[in-house]
Amino acid sequence: MSSYEQKIVQYLEEAHATEVALIRVLQSQIAMTPRGSTRTAIEEHLDETCGHAERVRDRINALQTRTRGNPLQAWVGLTEAVVGQALALGKAPLDMVRGTSGEEKVLKNAKDDCATEALEIATYTAIERLAAEHGDRETAQLASAILADERRMLDRLLNEEIPKLTDAVARADIEGRPSFEPAATGAADAVREAAGARARAPRRATRGASRSRSGSASRSQPRSGAKTAEAPIAGYDELNAPDVTQRLSGLSQEQLAAVRGYERAHAARATVLERVDALIEDEPWAGYDGQDVDEVRAALRDADEATVRRVREYERRHKDRSGVLEATERAAAARA
Repeated sequence: MSSYEQKIVQYLEEAHATEVALIRVLQSQIAMTPRGSTRTAIEEHLDETCGHAERVRDRINALQTRTRGNPLQAWVGLTEAVVGQALALGKAPLDMVRGTSGEEKVLKNAKDDCATEALEIATYTAIERLAAEHGDRETAQLASAILADERRMLDRLLNEEIPKLTDAVARADIEGRPSFEPAATGAADAVREAAGARARAPRRATRGASRSRSGSASRSQPRSGAKTAEAPIAGYDELNAPDVTQRLSGLSQEQLAAVRGYERAHAARATVLERVDALIEDEPWAGYDGQDVDEVRAALRDADEATVRRVREYERRHKDRSGVLEATERAAAARA
C-alpha cells in the first residue's frame, strides 16, 4: 500500500468511526425527542448516517484489497471504530439526564449535533482535498457527496431547529409554559408499538389458522369504516415499525402514498406515518420516479441550477442512486 493509500485509509477509518458513533447517538436522541420537525430531522439524518458508514466502509475495503494483510493499519482502524462506539454508548445515558427540562435536553442534543456535523465536515473536507490532489476521483466524489449531506444538516440545525428549540426552552424554563411531552417521544412510541405488536400477534395467529382451514388467503382487517386495500409491501403486516421505515426511502411517491393509506387504515403507527409524511413531496419533475439513471442524466444536461439542486436533494432522500448523484455533481460544477 502506497503512502497515500495508507493516509487516505487512516482518514476514512476516522470518518467511519465517527459515523458509527453518531448512529448510536442519533438513536438515543430519537428515543428522547417528541414528535415534530426536530425528530424528523434526526430520523432522516440517521438514515443518511447509516448510508455514509456503509459507503465509507466499502471504499476502505476497496482500497485495502490492493494490499491485504496490513495488520497495523487494520488494528488502527479497528481501534478508532471501537473508541468511537464507546464514546457514543457512554454518551447515551448522559443524554437522558442532562438539562433542567425536556426542552433543554433536546436543545443541548441539537447543539451537540452541530458540533458533530462541524467535525464531520472538517474530516470529509480533508479527505476530499487529499484524494483530489492524488487523482483518487472515486474517494473524492464520495467525500463530496457526504459533505453536501453534512452541510445541509448543519444548516438545518442552525437556521431551523436551534431557534425553535431555544424559544421552547424560554417558554418552559423562563415563562413557565412547558411543551415537552414525554408520551410523544420516540421511546414512548416504541413502547406503544411493541404493545400493539403483541396485541396483534394473536390476531395474526388466528387469521393464519383460519387460512389453513379455509385454504384462502385473507388480509389484515382494517379499522372500522376503512376501505380494504392491498398491502403496499410484501409481508407488510408482519413488519414492525423500524422494518417498515427502513424500506421507505427507496419507494416512489405513489408507493409512499399507498403505504400511508394502508398504515392509516390498519396499525396507524405514529413513527411510520411521520416518516412517510416526511418523505412525501413533489418529484423534481413529472414522471421522475419512473425514470432510470440514463434518463435522469439526459434531463440534467439542460436543467437549470435550481432543478439540479432539487434532483440531488430528492435523490439522496429517496433512491440514492450513485449514477444520478454523480451527474448532479457534474452539472452543478458545470454551472458554477
